[in-house]
Amino acid sequence: MWIGVDDTDSVRGGCTTYLARLILERLTDQGFGIIGYPRLVRLNPNIPWKTRGNGAIALQVGRGRGPQTPIADFHGRLLSSSAALQADLDDDESKVAHALVNELVNAHAFFSDKKTNPGVVLLPRQPDPRWYQEAVTGVVSLDRVRRELTSSGALFTAYKNGRGLIGATAAIAWAPGDATYEIICYRERPRWGTPRSLDAGSVMAMDMAFPSTFDNYDYRHRCPRIAPHSPCPILYGIRGENPADLRSAQKLVVSEEVESLVLFHSNQGTDDHILQKAVRDLGTYESVAISGRVAEAPQSIQGGHVVFAIEDETGVIACAAYEPTKEFRVVVRGLRCGDEVVVYGGMRDEPRTVNLEKLQVVRVLEVMEKEENPVCPRCGKHMKSRGRDQGYQCVVCGCAEAVARFRSVPRTIVPGWYEVPVCVRRHLSKPLKRMVLEKQRVAVSGTG
Repeated sequence: MWIGVDDTDSVRGGCTTYLARLILERLTDQGFGIIGYPRLVRLNPNIPWKTRGNGAIALQVGRGRGPQTPIADFHGRLLSSSAALQADLDDDESKVAHALVNELVNAHAFFSDKKTNPGVVLLPRQPDPRWYQEAVTGVVSLDRVRRELTSSGALFTAYKNGRGLIGATAAIAWAPGDATYEIICYRERPRWGTPRSLDAGSVMAMDMAFPSTFDNYDYRHRCPRIAPHSPCPILYGIRGENPADLRSAQKLVVSEEVESLVLFHSNQGTDDHILQKAVRDLGTYESVAISGRVAEAPQSIQGGHVVFAIEDETGVIACAAYEPTKEFRVVVRGLRCGDEVVVYGGMRDEPRTVNLEKLQVVRVLEVMEKEENPVCPRCGKHMKSRGRDQGYQCVVCGCAEAVARFRSVPRTIVPGWYEVPVCVRRHLSKPLKRMVLEKQRVAVSGTG
């Protein structure tokens, strides 16, 4: 049986992953087995009615078989999951699990927030992966999800407007291709809402010791990035490629007391939200990759933002590096008309722009700058322009010359990949570090 939950948190507190931690503990206390890793699945980051990070959780429950894998630690009590399902829940057990999850949602969801609309879904089988694909890249109709759940015999509960049913279903439907992991450590209850105690030096040391982890520390701005800023139960989370490395990395972090921890399988850092698009096909709330040429040179506007435009065969679209992207704006300012690029980012409805997450510079043009007007070979005087595209002429003797003297201007950017700083990176955005690791794995496998 698959269980999915979404939309229980708020900007004022709460956390859907913490609800997963409570569900895991209560289910195992009741004798239920966990199959595989619990899931933390991020969905479309551009949805305006999301609560915070737009993350849903899912887990598989039943009687398991095969090797055991450690997935959680509750006050020193270790919890492991089975590698495969041996026997599913019967109808009575499913109802017990459903009631237990609802009890926890009722006790811990932030119902007072108008954006918090929880959904709980129990499904005997995973639905078509398209439910995940649509939810991570676009907008899914709640009515469609309700019909799907009803026709598939799901047990489900919709709180308030029930929008959380969409994320809960999508988290269950996720079929991992590219995937990562996150180990999330939770705070002791009395500390919730107070400043977190986390040693920055230990986070930097952990980041250097475990290259399979990512987005731990912002070296440019000298701050750890593993702890949230909201008053939620999370102390910190470490993301990476290898679950064994995450368990070791967590032990290097010096912080206040860790109340409990859970190791999640996740789509974070995968670019699953990105759609390859032509300009004419861009839709609202999408995250896109567009290949084109710089059509309008970058310019700085009020607020410290930098904007430019690119064009492809179908149209022109504005792109923006907003002030929070800090030094990334320096890269963008180095673009010139005609440069070939691929821009990655979320579509903003008003003003209609691509909010940049990442940039690939494919080719930069040679930029020529007029050094001086040509010199008259007879008089030795600089000639005067005769008008646009009409060449030059000496005002003394009338000698004519076609072109001025130009020199090549050094470019500030070269072909390659550029990304926004860690401090403003989206959960789903694939960091360049992961792209490098992928290339290394491909190179190694190719030699075998």
